[in-house]
Amino acid sequence: MKQDTGHGEHKSGNKNHRAADKYGDHGKKGKDARHERAANPSRHSSRTSGSHDKDIRIVYEDQWIIVIEKPSGLLTMSAGREGEDTAYSILTDYVRESKPMGRRADNRRSRRDKHSDGHSRMERPRIFIVHRIDRNTSGLLVFAKDRQTKDALQENWSETVTARRYVAVVEGCPRNSEGTVTSWLTEDPRTLKMYSSPKANGGQKAVTHYKVLEELNETGYSLVEFELETGRKNQIRVHCADMGCPVAGDGKYGAASNPIGRLALHARTLEFIHPCTGKLMSFTTPIPRSFKSRKIKSGQ
Repeated sequence: MKQDTGHGEHKSGNKNHRAADKYGDHGKKGKDARHERAANPSRHSSRTSGSHDKDIRIVYEDQWIIVIEKPSGLLTMSAGREGEDTAYSILTDYVRESKPMGRRADNRRSRRDKHSDGHSRMERPRIFIVHRIDRNTSGLLVFAKDRQTKDALQENWSETVTARRYVAVVEGCPRNSEGTVTSWLTEDPRTLKMYSSPKANGGQKAVTHYKVLEELNETGYSLVEFELETGRKNQIRVHCADMGCPVAGDGKYGAASNPIGRLALHARTLEFIHPCTGKLMSFTTPIPRSFKSRKIKSGQ
C-alpha cells in the first residue's frame, strides 16, 4: 500500500482547522464540517494489477465512518467473482492493517465477542457498505466502521443525505441550460438495463436536476452537473439518454463515443448528517482532469 503522510484541512463554520491526525477524529468544533480534497491525501491500492487505476483515496476518516474517492473501473462490492478487488476489500485490508487487533480508533479496547465455550476474543476491525455507485463511475462513497452506524445511515438515508451531485461529459447539449427530468424506471431482469417511462407504470419514480456547466459546441460535448432527488440504479445515465444526450462512454444507454476510455460520470459532492455527531458533513472533489482533456476538447 502507498500512503502519504501529509495532513488534510477541513472547515468548521467560518474558521479553518488543520487536522491534527490524518486518521483521527475530525471536526469536533463547530456545528458544520466541510471538507475539500486534501493536499496530500492517503491512497490505498489493491494487491493485484489491472487495466485501470485501483487506488482509492481516503478523503475523511473518524472512529465511525470512512469517506473515499473511488476510481472508475473498481466495484464498490463483489459481484460474485472470487478474489476480485473492490473498494470494500481494499478498505477492509486497510483497517485491519492500520488498526491493531483489539484496538479502536481512539485507542480504547474494542468490544469482545463470546465463543460458545465462554471464552472471549477481540473483534476484528470491519467495514460496512452503506451505498454504491456503478463500477465505471468514479467519486465519493461513505462506508461505516460498525453495524450500528451503517444501520443509522441506511435507515434514514433520504433524510440523512442532504446533497448528492455528479458531473458528466455528455454527447450533445441539453435543450435547456438547466431543468429537471422525472420518470419511472423499471429493470429488465435479462439484460439488467433500466427502462424509463414518462408516466407512472409501477416502476420507481426517479427525479434528476441538471445544470449545463460548459458547452463544447465545436466538439459536440457538454459538461453537465446533476443533483439527485432520488437515487435509482443508473438514474443519471438513463435520464441523459432520455434527453438525447447520453453520457460519453456509455454504450449501454446509447453513447456513440468513448473519448476518454471510460464512463464520463463522477460523483463529485456528498453531503450528509453525521449519524453519531449530528454535524453536517460536506465533501467535494475536483472535476476529473480527463473531463476537460484534449480528447474532449478536440472531439477525438
